[in-house]
Amino acid sequence: MFADRIEAKWIDAFCEIFDRCAIKAGDTAAILSETQSRALNVHLAELALLRMGARPFHVIVPTPRNKQIVPIRSTGASEAIQRLAPVVTALQQAGFVVDCSIEGLMHAVETPEILKSGARILVISNEHPEALERMLPDAALEKRVRAAAKMMRATKRMRVTSKAGTALDIDMIGASTVGVWGWTDKPGTLAHWPGGIVVSFPKSGTVNGTLVMAAGDINLTFKRYLTSPVRMELKNDYVTDLDGEGADATMMRAYLAAWGDREAYAVSHVGFGMNPRARYEALTMYDQRDTNGTELRAVAGNFLFSTGANEFAGRYTAGHFDLPMMGTTIELDGVAVVREGVLQDVFG
Repeated sequence: MFADRIEAKWIDAFCEIFDRCAIKAGDTAAILSETQSRALNVHLAELALLRMGARPFHVIVPTPRNKQIVPIRSTGASEAIQRLAPVVTALQQAGFVVDCSIEGLMHAVETPEILKSGARILVISNEHPEALERMLPDAALEKRVRAAAKMMRATKRMRVTSKAGTALDIDMIGASTVGVWGWTDKPGTLAHWPGGIVVSFPKSGTVNGTLVMAAGDINLTFKRYLTSPVRMELKNDYVTDLDGEGADATMMRAYLAAWGDREAYAVSHVGFGMNPRARYEALTMYDQRDTNGTELRAVAGNFLFSTGANEFAGRYTAGHFDLPMMGTTIELDGVAVVREGVLQDVFG
């Protein structure tokens, strides 16, 4: 079985991202992992922190049993901590948490409590380090993502259209918006690497219209480029109809139905990718075990549509789809920020 060795260049990359997270000599850092985590990234995090003079320690928990009837992938809602109070306390006291769990702590139930203590969390997405190395963020990306997040927060209406037939209307008033550029240096905040994404979680009853995924769009839960169109009708946030003649629509219908949960059909978040280093074709370049698909979420100009949990709308479910779509036009209060899949130069 092929196993990657540790490379000095990957330690360099981890040092660079930790430096952007304001890690200094003598700082305490917790490395959170589980028994099925990518060991290579866990080791790289430890070696980089030690090289920088930090004082890392490991928190390792058993990967829990999947209690669902379907496989779960790329949810961003790790269940590894299992609400264990000693684990939460250790992460709170660390100050800086390197999250190497498989699904990540972005939407984990314990995350608000950890952040409330002032700890900051860097989620290292479950990617091969070669992909992480390619997508080291920089100050220019931070500036653009900050500007896009500010624009999204001020937006009253988002309109998404495409030649394939998408015509989606989103009331953005009261939506919660997050911009992620790849690092965090402020207490009580969370970021993930790779970054370059801005997403909004709309309030309840705000998403309506038609969403058409064309061949070549991506279902990241399945880690698959679509080979045939999928058409979804949405009414007050919920997918009410999902049509398509190929395997893509068949699998999506089966996966959604398997949850037996109406909330699995609801909108989680909407947004777009902004990272010029992220490659659309990357999903073909790695074995499925070597990618979590974060790069595809960050591809500049994609419309990132997601179904599943949205705590800001009071909806909770384990069912989740992340569906990057290419070739759309995204307008914020009439201003095109993406035009036919091309990110526009409107963010400075």
